[in-house]
Amino acid sequence: MGYCFTDLTHACQKDWRAYIQHDFVRQLGNATLPEASFRHYLKQDYLFLIHFARAFALAAYKSPTLADLRQAHEGMKAIVDVELGLHVGFCREWGITEADLAELPEARATMAYTRYVLDTGSRGDLLDLHVALAPCLVGYGEIANWLNAQSFTQRGADNPFEAWIGMYESDEFQAAMHAELEWLNARLAEVTPRRFTELAGIFRDATRLEIDFWQMGLNLSE
Repeated sequence: MGYCFTDLTHACQKDWRAYIQHDFVRQLGNATLPEASFRHYLKQDYLFLIHFARAFALAAYKSPTLADLRQAHEGMKAIVDVELGLHVGFCREWGITEADLAELPEARATMAYTRYVLDTGSRGDLLDLHVALAPCLVGYGEIANWLNAQSFTQRGADNPFEAWIGMYESDEFQAAMHAELEWLNARLAEVTPRRFTELAGIFRDATRLEIDFWQMGLNLSE
């Protein structure tokens, strides 16, 4: 019997729950997150997106098939041509100019997470890279779904973070999440127990770094 993505989350269930249900996420859902924390997160997330695009470029290099190459190309194209522009516009609504973004120093949590992903992809194969990216690619969609299932979550104009939740619950993002899950499940089904243990370690480390990324926002850490 092969493995699947759920086996990865079960392998680090405590860390996965701490990530999905982090205080940053809870406060974002119940509209109590300090606006300074959200702005700090937005700025660092802009830098993360740039490295995310680099990760897809690395995925293209690591792609063993034309289908994988096309997937990597489309992922990088979506970030560079669409998502970064949308993020800049979103930041502008929060009083963060494009000039501000261009001069941002990277917070240590941003450096730790993005370099871990790139290093993992450089040392390993395409599956290693996708597993390192999965807490972001899959996790944000799961976070939106988890928030929508909580009684404390406020939706609508009374929540200044409504647009953020809406972005990750959108049909477009949820479809991308499920496409990534299908890709991961197909490849995890073929791995050996020893290989799965290696991948679970990568997933656990990346999830812990995502937790640090949330905490950076709460603490306004540089």
